[in-house]
Amino acid sequence: MTHISILDPGASPLDYYGFELRRHREAAGLTQKQLGEIVNYTGSLVGQIETARRVPTPEFSERVDAALGTDGLLSRLVELVLRSQLPAWFQQVAALEVRATEICTFQMGMVHGLLQTEAYARATLGALDRTDLDDRTAVRLARQRIFQKDEPPVFWLILSEAALYQEIGGPAAMRGQLAHLLSFEDDPRINIQVLPFSAGAHAGLTGSFNLYHFTNDPDIVYTESYGSGHPTANPTTVKDCSLRYDHLRAAALSLRDSAELIRRVMEERYGEQGDAGRDPVA
Repeated sequence: MTHISILDPGASPLDYYGFELRRHREAAGLTQKQLGEIVNYTGSLVGQIETARRVPTPEFSERVDAALGTDGLLSRLVELVLRSQLPAWFQQVAALEVRATEICTFQMGMVHGLLQTEAYARATLGALDRTDLDDRTAVRLARQRIFQKDEPPVFWLILSEAALYQEIGGPAAMRGQLAHLLSFEDDPRINIQVLPFSAGAHAGLTGSFNLYHFTNDPDIVYTESYGSGHPTANPTTVKDCSLRYDHLRAAALSLRDSAELIRRVMEERYGEQGDAGRDPVA
C-alpha cells in the first residue's frame, strides 16, 4: 500500500493526481471526509485516490475542481491518468482513437468498447478476472469521451448478428446495451450496421478489425489477440482491410434495417415478457 507521506508525484500520472488532490484539499482546510461530503463521495474514496489506490473518474474530478476552485486542473489530469491505466499494449490504440477523424470497426463477438454500457463493459472485463473491476470499467468507459470533443470522429460499426444473441451480463444488461445502440439511430456521426446470419460467408471471417483514418497521417489497421494489439500502417494490409470493410458494409443491413433488427432482438429475446418465458438453459 502507498503511504501518503512517501507518495512520489513523479512516479505516475495516478500518483501525481493524488499528490495534487491532497495538496489542494489541505490548502482549502478540508479533511477527506469533509471534501467527500461536499462532492457527494465518501471520505474513504477521497483517501484512496489521494494514495493512488483508486482511479479517479471524470465526474469525481469535475466535482472536486468545482469544490476546491482548481480551475479544471484535476479534470485535465484525469485524462492522462485514465490513459495510463490502460494495458500498455493498448495505450497506443487509445491514442489513435483520440486522433482519428473516422473509425471503422468490424466486430464479430461483442459490441466495441467505445459503445459499451457500464454493465456490459463490467461483464466483459470481469469474465475471468474481477480484480480492480470498478477501476478497469471506468477506464474503458472514459475512452468514450472522444465523442464529446468539439470535432468528434465519425464512427462506423459493423456488428455480427451473433453479438446480439451473445448474452453478456444477463438479460437486463443486454437490454440496456441494445437500447444504447438504438440511442444513436439519429446521430449521423455514429453509424451501426448489423451483418446478418443470412450473409453467409463474408469478408470478415478472419476476425474483428479496426480502421483508423486521419487528416494528415496514413490510415492504420488494428487487430487484436490475447494480451496484445497489432496496429500497422503497412499499405498492403491497409488496402486489403479497406476492401474487406467495403464488402462487409455492402453485405450488412442498412442503418434502418439494422436498427429494426436490434430492436426486435431486444424486445423478443431480452424483453420483460421474454425473460419470464425463456428456457433457463437456452
